[in-house]
Amino acid sequence: MTTPMPQHFTTLISAEQLLALRAAGARLMVFDCSFDLMNPAAGEEQYHQSHIPGAVYADLDTALSDQGVVEPDGTHHPHTDAASGGRHPLPSREKFAMWLCHVGFANDMQAVVYDRQNANYCGRLWWMLKWAGHEPVAVLDGGLQAWQAAGGDLASGDEPAHFQSNFTLGAPLRRLVNTRQVQAALGSGAQTIVDARAAPRFRGEVEPLDPVAGHIPGALNRPFSQNMGADGRFKPAAQLKAEFEALLQGRDPASVVHQCGSGVSAVPNLLAMEVAGLPTAGLYAGSWSEWCSDPSRPVERG
Repeated sequence: MTTPMPQHFTTLISAEQLLALRAAGARLMVFDCSFDLMNPAAGEEQYHQSHIPGAVYADLDTALSDQGVVEPDGTHHPHTDAASGGRHPLPSREKFAMWLCHVGFANDMQAVVYDRQNANYCGRLWWMLKWAGHEPVAVLDGGLQAWQAAGGDLASGDEPAHFQSNFTLGAPLRRLVNTRQVQAALGSGAQTIVDARAAPRFRGEVEPLDPVAGHIPGALNRPFSQNMGADGRFKPAAQLKAEFEALLQGRDPASVVHQCGSGVSAVPNLLAMEVAGLPTAGLYAGSWSEWCSDPSRPVERG
């Protein structure tokens, strides 16, 4: 009699399901992606204070972005092999695979990612693993708060280093869209841009992070926080589906390309569409920060 393969989780996983996987001794790696854009050191400090035992810290700026060379004035020059531009350039798939090998992640593992910020940051690693060809990766629904509420224990300080692994890239399972593609499809029915930034930023009334205010012409606005209920978990699939269909107003969900300021908080929208059972959408990782870096590109306000 063969032992059945443990269930794979590919979108969301509940704290109770994660507890059960750990109790069953599943091949598993948990990643803490907590971060704060306004205070980049805060996420790692939060991790050291408390995290799920055994979790690996995944820093948005160093592990999940290719910041390249940083000038004394803070200007970034991404490495030439970076997979996107913008404030958080995607590293190449090869560089990302090297990081996965370094932390000991292997192709036969279930990945679980979480943060403390309503899945704003852990979605980035969820998407990147899919992009690297790895299907069994799930966001811990409700984050560290849900883990604590379910009776999960916590650790503090550093974790022992893992042995180097040999993670092998597979064919990308998610679609990365670049600026040239977005610009070429502007105004066509082949592309529907969904912007995850807060409404005042989308309208161009405020711009705390980038040099130009406004949005890509024709984009629809859905702030990423709208995917969550009051309990910090994703809304039920049927509710998410109804909300996205109301937003799209008959546009083809498969035409959707998600973006935000720097390609990070767009992912909760992309994940929510998948939870809702809608077709897999594209991600414009460079997002507004890359779009507005060239004054020749059109900008819409209001």
